[in-house]
Amino acid sequence: MSTTVCLAAARTVAYPQGSGHLWVYLQWALGLRALGCDVFWLEGIDPRDPEQQSLERVAALKVRLEPYGFAESLALFSLTGAPLPPIVAGSALDLDAAAEADLLLNLWHSLPPSVVSRFRRTAFVDTDPGLLQIWMTRGDICVAPHHIFFTIGETVGTPDALFPDCGLRWHYTRPPVFLAQWPPIPSGSSAPYTTVTHWWGSAFEFEGRIINEEKHVAFLEYQDLPSKTTVHLELAICLAEHYEEWRSRMEPFGWKIREAWDVSATPQSYRAYIQQSRGEFSCAKPSCVTLANAWISDRTLCYLASGKPAVVQHTGKSRFLPDAEGLFRFRDMDEAVRALAAAESDYARHSRLARALAEEFDARDVVARVLEQALATRCADRERPEAAVTR
Repeated sequence: MSTTVCLAAARTVAYPQGSGHLWVYLQWALGLRALGCDVFWLEGIDPRDPEQQSLERVAALKVRLEPYGFAESLALFSLTGAPLPPIVAGSALDLDAAAEADLLLNLWHSLPPSVVSRFRRTAFVDTDPGLLQIWMTRGDICVAPHHIFFTIGETVGTPDALFPDCGLRWHYTRPPVFLAQWPPIPSGSSAPYTTVTHWWGSAFEFEGRIINEEKHVAFLEYQDLPSKTTVHLELAICLAEHYEEWRSRMEPFGWKIREAWDVSATPQSYRAYIQQSRGEFSCAKPSCVTLANAWISDRTLCYLASGKPAVVQHTGKSRFLPDAEGLFRFRDMDEAVRALAAAESDYARHSRLARALAEEFDARDVVARVLEQALATRCADRERPEAAVTR
């Protein structure tokens, strides 16, 4: 009998333009299915939203999931606990069906405890390492009790962490990339180094330090980069009404600016944009640098799997991530300039190394290890759900 897993995604139903966001969960879902698991895709609906809006959102998500075989696996629950409108509830499976799964694999920190408690075994995956633990400590977020807690941040819960562990035992997992969906694709020498990004965020003080989530702050430190390199640089940014403001600010420095939603309208268009790029250049949120969480973006893994060298900002010492072999991690302007030059000087080699590195994040292997730990029955820390402790 196959294992049934319910994958809880972080509100992809409410963000139809964000196919990069959707791919985070598709990597896990495709990995689960490749291992022979039956998969539910769980999404929350606010019953207070207009009925027609909810119907359209559910229909749009099904269209995006259909090419990957998950449209009929979609299950809905109410975010408030109040009943969903019957026509909305009838448009997909329900929580009762999903809760029969052998495991809840929860990738959303705000999944209500009343939903988590419906499942016989539960695993949480932290995709905001460092920030999440600070949010929990501050009381901004209270993660529901789970049997086991995973994180994609190498330093979380270790003596090297620059942030609390919230009294929980954190198990490191590499983020997955489903390689079959991201084959190496050649690109021309004139293609740009790109990235797809949000620039929204906030800044706050924690234990005497400023924790800044505003990615535009990081990029502005490198606004002169195009004048120091021969490669073309392009940013696809989610800017909405601020698009013209930022385009007029960045393009005089040599950047090409695009609206992210224009390149990520569908999972296929997001993938095509990455695979038509020469490579990736991207800064990280300042918080990742401040907290040294050794984070790597799921988006960067898509570039690497596609055979695209990635030049990204250093986020701390890593046991797994190279600094100048297919993946280049820079700390300042000079290192960024040298990294782009090095990638171009032996592009074919770094393209091969990029793909080889991505293979170490193969979704089938990553998900298999997570399942093995999450479904274990003789581990003391998994005998009962572990409470999420906050200060």
